[in-house]
Amino acid sequence: MSFSTPARACGIDFGTSNSTVGWLRPDSDPLIALEDGKITLPSVVFFNIEERRPVYGRLALQEYLEGYEGRLMRSLKSLLGSKLLKSETTVLGSSLPFKDLLGFFIGELKKRAEAVAERPFEEVVLGRPVFFVDDDPAADQEAQNTLVAVAHKLGFKDVSFQYEPIAAAFDYESGIQREELVLIVDIGGGTSDFSLVRLAPERRALAERQDDILATGGVHIGGTDFDKQLSLQGVMPLFGYGSRMKSEALMPTSFHLNLATWHTINALYAPASQRALQNMRYDIVEPIGIDRLFRLIEQRAGHWLAMQVEESKIELTERANRPIDLQRIEPGLVAELTRELFESAIEPLLERIRGSVTQLLGNAGVTVEQVDTVFFTGGSSGIPALRQSVAALLPNARHVEGNNFGSIGSGLAIEAKKRYG
Repeated sequence: MSFSTPARACGIDFGTSNSTVGWLRPDSDPLIALEDGKITLPSVVFFNIEERRPVYGRLALQEYLEGYEGRLMRSLKSLLGSKLLKSETTVLGSSLPFKDLLGFFIGELKKRAEAVAERPFEEVVLGRPVFFVDDDPAADQEAQNTLVAVAHKLGFKDVSFQYEPIAAAFDYESGIQREELVLIVDIGGGTSDFSLVRLAPERRALAERQDDILATGGVHIGGTDFDKQLSLQGVMPLFGYGSRMKSEALMPTSFHLNLATWHTINALYAPASQRALQNMRYDIVEPIGIDRLFRLIEQRAGHWLAMQVEESKIELTERANRPIDLQRIEPGLVAELTRELFESAIEPLLERIRGSVTQLLGNAGVTVEQVDTVFFTGGSSGIPALRQSVAALLPNARHVEGNNFGSIGSGLAIEAKKRYG
C-alpha cells in the first residue's frame, strides 16, 4: 500500500498476554514502540498500594516481583465473555468494576500511542478473536459490545473490528509475490483462531475483501490454557492436587484450578477460601501438599508461581527440561518440568485445535492438498508440538512464521488506513 501521509486511525491488538498498536506512516515500521523501545506492552496492570497508582506492562511485573504491596491483574482479555465482567473487584481499598479495569489498560495503550504519534486518535480498528466465547453467539456479541463501550468512553468516536487472523493475513500479504491460498494459524494467549484466505499482490489495495475470506473459525484455547495444563500436571501435585481424603474421595480441585489460572489466583487468597482449606486439612490422608499450599498463600506467591510456569513453557520450546526452584516454599523443593510432560498435558487441547482446523477446511470446501501456505503467528504458535500437530494435517503446505507478537497489529494498521484514510 503506497501512501504519502500518516493514517488518521490506528489499529489496536489488545491481547491476552501482550498488546500492540499499529499506525501506518511513511517510511516507518507500522508498530508503535510502547515500552522501553519495544513494540509490545504486556497486558498487565499492577495497582501499587504503597504509591497508590496503577503501573502497566513490564514495569508492573517488575514492581510486583520486587515485593511492592499491591494487586497484580493479568490476562485481562479473558474477562471478555466471562461472568466476571459484570462483577467488581477490590483495588486500592475501593470497588472497581472489571469493565473499568479493561478501560485502564486500553486507555494506557491509547495514551502511549498518542504520545509517540504526537496527535490524538479518534478512529480505531480493534482486533478480535473469531470467537470470544465458544458456541454462544449472544455472549460473543456482548463481549464485542463491551469493547465498543470501553473504547467510546476512552474518546474513540468511530470503533470497528477485524478478526485477528484476517489482520495477520493482510500483514503477510504485504510481502508475497504471487497468489496463495493461506491458512492463518493465530495462537494467542487466550484463543486459537484460524482463517483460510486467498491472498495476492494485486488484491492488496482492494477495500472489499470478503470474497477472499473462504472461512474463519477458532476455539477458546491459548497460551494461558497451556500454562494451566502444565501447572496442573507438573506443579500442582506438589501442593496437594490429587490428594486423597480419609473418605477415599479426592481433594476438591477448585483451589488448584484457581491457582493455575491467571485471573482467578486472587480468589485463593479470599478468607472464605482459606477457611475452607483449613477445615479440609485434617481430612486429608497426607497433608504435606496442602501445608505447602498454605505457605504459598501466606507469601501471596501465586502470581510468582504462574510466571515461573509460563517461563518454563517458553523455554521448553527449545529445551527438553526446565525445573522450577521452589526453595521459597520449602528448602530443596523442585518441580521437574519436561517437554515430554508438557506435550502430554496439552495433547487434549491440541486435539481440539486439530478438530477446529479440520472443520474450517470442511466449511470452506477445500482439501488439504489445495492449501499453499500455513502462516503461524501469535505468541503461543512457537510450541513445537502445536506446529507439528497442525503441519501434519497439511503435509503439502509451506510453513511460514510471522512476527509472533506483531503481525496482527501491523495488519490492523493496514486495515485502519483502508477504512479511515
